[in-house]
Amino acid sequence: MRASQLPAVASALRHVLALAAFALATPVWADAPHPWVTASPRLEKNAFFSNLKSGDVVDSPFVVKFGLSGIGIAGVSKPVSHTGHHHLMIDRELPLDFTQPLPFNDQYVHFGKGQMEAVVELPAGKHALRLVFADDKHIPNFVYSDVLNIEVRGPSGRDKASLAGKSVEVLTPNDGARLTAPFLFGMHASGFNISHTEIKDDNTGHFRIKLQSAEGKTELIELADGRTQVWLNPPVGVYSAVVELVSNAQPQRVLGSSVNRRFTVSAR
Repeated sequence: MRASQLPAVASALRHVLALAAFALATPVWADAPHPWVTASPRLEKNAFFSNLKSGDVVDSPFVVKFGLSGIGIAGVSKPVSHTGHHHLMIDRELPLDFTQPLPFNDQYVHFGKGQMEAVVELPAGKHALRLVFADDKHIPNFVYSDVLNIEVRGPSGRDKASLAGKSVEVLTPNDGARLTAPFLFGMHASGFNISHTEIKDDNTGHFRIKLQSAEGKTELIELADGRTQVWLNPPVGVYSAVVELVSNAQPQRVLGSSVNRRFTVSAR
């Protein structure tokens, strides 16, 4: 190879490496994504608590809602690549060895059906909660939350069953929001299991977003890979959105729907 060719070769190699890095950071979809779906500008995967923040004071029992970005959920009944399920760690540090499966005990609570929340009962005092995401063999995949420090005042006198309902929600954007694209669209399901469409278990489905423009045109955005968040880049306009939870076993069946959410996408 001539010395004069080296800069061109180096440039080509950098281009290939850049494409490879982009491919690794780009979400893996079960099907081709809707054209309004765009890559997350943050290019990160993490878990978080969507209804609590550090410093909160609660009565026991209480609801803990799990959020997730950059990766999809799948129940453990079948291995599905690029997915996992939530684990709630109670008063435990992060595991030191991420090559070993998480244990099963009262401080490592597994949600292998694809649940997005739990009703937790803890004694009075201060507690530290963490979320760790792991595969079907319960081996962590380096997706976890910040520690959530809360204080439990004491028992509320409520039964745990009274806090467990069924619903589908739009978490973001807020109703009436004015946005510029791309923007984050986040969802939550209570009392249902969320999974990649490869998982056909009972009471299990995936999210589908129905976006209707002011002109009456409807776009369906299917999140078949078990995601609970997506970045959207629709044209400027006024939209109403409903999220449906579609059964994986019976795709024609809707398990639950959110209330209508209206927002405006403005030019930058």
